[in-house]
Amino acid sequence: MWNSYRTDSELGITAEITTFEGGGGEEIHAYVVKPSGEGPFPGVVVIHHMPGWDEFYQEFCERLGRHGFGVIAPDLYCRFGHGTPDDVAAKVRSQGGVPDDTVVADCTAANAWLRSQPWCSGRIGIIGSCSGGRHATLVASKAPGFDALVDLWGGGVVASADQATPARPVAPIDLTAQLSCPILGIFGNDDQSPTPEQVDIHEAELAKHGKEYEFHRYDGAGHGFFYYHAPMYRQEQAMDGWAKIFDFFGRKLRSQS
Repeated sequence: MWNSYRTDSELGITAEITTFEGGGGEEIHAYVVKPSGEGPFPGVVVIHHMPGWDEFYQEFCERLGRHGFGVIAPDLYCRFGHGTPDDVAAKVRSQGGVPDDTVVADCTAANAWLRSQPWCSGRIGIIGSCSGGRHATLVASKAPGFDALVDLWGGGVVASADQATPARPVAPIDLTAQLSCPILGIFGNDDQSPTPEQVDIHEAELAKHGKEYEFHRYDGAGHGFFYYHAPMYRQEQAMDGWAKIFDFFGRKLRSQS
């Protein structure tokens, strides 16, 4: 929980951009955060949003690290070239987005990288927001080895067949039966992607397949309400959402580590 640490405790992180072997054996960039100490620490694969592998996501990873999670955030756009996050994201968008199969392969490799670290407990979560929420749900439905999933307002989890593209051929909701871990969903009731009705559909599908889930919806919040650098930020709802993330990952990743 926020501000729950002791003032005499060891509290610190190391954080850096590095490279690791992603999907297909290709070297790609990643932002890695490790808490102070030897561990073992539970791990989290963080999936960035469509605005890119940006400064917000570096700080997002650092916040998780300060709460005792070892984190890797692969640059899913690495193969498209480099530049500012905005420029790279625009290039990715213009080419139809990063293919789902590539995302799954890179996140599976990130999971394996965490497991190979001597400080990792072997309990691994996955989290993402916006397109990253969709990707996190997709990965946890197609790849084994994740113990907890957090979907932050993932647009496109619920989608019709006529919305399929070469990069996104399947809606994650159609893979719900394959979801391999509990899911926490956090949504704003003013969002248009996903709409409250789409969140209802997702929740009903999870219940239909007997999946373990916790959905929380916030009035007065729309899309991206964690983004403190943008007008969409909603402080009260965001901080309550963060508390729910720490509680969920604590119960699902720490209690059995």
